[in-house]
Amino acid sequence: MRRYEHGGAVSVWVAIAVLCLVFGTEINTMAEEKLLYDFSDPDAAAGWTAINDVVMGGVSSGGMETTEDGTVVFEGRVSLENNGGFASIRSGSRGWDLGSYSGIVMRVRGDGRRYKLNLKTDSSFDGIMYRAPFETREGEWQELRFPFAEFEASFRGRAVPGAPPLDPARIASIGVLISDKQAGPFRLEIARIAAYSDQDRETP
Repeated sequence: MRRYEHGGAVSVWVAIAVLCLVFGTEINTMAEEKLLYDFSDPDAAAGWTAINDVVMGGVSSGGMETTEDGTVVFEGRVSLENNGGFASIRSGSRGWDLGSYSGIVMRVRGDGRRYKLNLKTDSSFDGIMYRAPFETREGEWQELRFPFAEFEASFRGRAVPGAPPLDPARIASIGVLISDKQAGPFRLEIARIAAYSDQDRETP
């Protein structure tokens, strides 16, 4: 009986492999994307806070609101007065072990301005951030991928030479920042944030 069950399982996998070859795909042996924030759930925005340049004497404004479309919007106005020039939002500390994933994927609709995705590996208010910049196209939805290997250490907007590389197994929070040295309004809509594996995609 055990031999029969084992053989049946093998037969199933053989059949799946044949079907995958017929349709030009390979079996995906890795886990699927790990959903971190799906903003179609209104509770997903709980714990996010705004951190703007007012903490350093600036006068920029920015915050996050949920929408009826199942997204959140990060919007406000950047001011360069008083040596300011940034606005940001950050999730509450969660503590994700993403060591088996390759990076972060985010679905956004922007305004043509440049933003940065921030990751922290501790729960402190200040300290080192790991950042990856991204460009948006005005009014267009984009699915952007950020490999963990491309994040760079930063402290208060400046690079930190010699800092350890980002450890995906210790990610405590996620945030978005605008600091493109351009005064004026900004608007970034976010639908979802997830961790991805390079092998999540089917290989042709």
